[in-house]
Amino acid sequence: MTATPPVAARPIRILGVRVDDVTMQEACDHLAMLMAQGGVHQVATVNTEFVMAAQRDPVFASVLEATTLNVPDGVGVLWAARRLGHPLRERVAGVELVRELAARGSQYKWRAFFLGARPGIAERAAANLALRYPGLIVAGTYAGSPQPDEEEAIRARVRHAQPNLLFVAYGAPAQDKWLARNLPQLQWGPAPDGAPEGLIGVGVGGVFDFLTGLQKRAPGWMQQAGLEWFYRLLRQPWRWRRQLSLVRFVWAVMLKSG
Repeated sequence: MTATPPVAARPIRILGVRVDDVTMQEACDHLAMLMAQGGVHQVATVNTEFVMAAQRDPVFASVLEATTLNVPDGVGVLWAARRLGHPLRERVAGVELVRELAARGSQYKWRAFFLGARPGIAERAAANLALRYPGLIVAGTYAGSPQPDEEEAIRARVRHAQPNLLFVAYGAPAQDKWLARNLPQLQWGPAPDGAPEGLIGVGVGGVFDFLTGLQKRAPGWMQQAGLEWFYRLLRQPWRWRRQLSLVRFVWAVMLKSG
């Protein structure tokens, strides 16, 4: 895959990781344009855990360098950008990006495939989105796993479904590495009417859980105050180890910014 700079975007670097300065509107407009042009394109929803994982995982770092679009997902990323003197204009949260793409799919009759999460969750997430956005076509759902020995069978499922949107919920970095390995092998020819047939793959982490109501987003005021991470920690205390990466992230950014 060849990275395609987003329209009107100003890519910045946070601890070496590219983050594209796009608003939700710009991201969706650009992806709709790419869809119309055809080809395969990968989107990553970059948050603080992505940035820190890329510091110790060169394969993941290279994946994030080659994506078509890296949207800024998380207030930590926005804080770091301001601290480093390159403020980003807007947070593009993964769950909202999926909903916005589903809305576009409803308008343009895109086909969506939901891959990953626990058995049954992808089906529920797909059903909820299709109910909310009636024009969206659910091309397929499957839990599977990101293990290499399953890839050929999963690619066969996806090829048969021929989706325009491929939402992959294996968690980072597994989902993003999976997309980097498999998207180039999932390109097919034009649609029956001769129009280009694009495929956009998005690593969505735990988004299916939010779409099904298994997980709740923080109240609006907590999101605005940058406390969504604290809300999730209260609801899922086992995440405390993962939150240590946030502390390391803040320290690394402060050292970088002087």
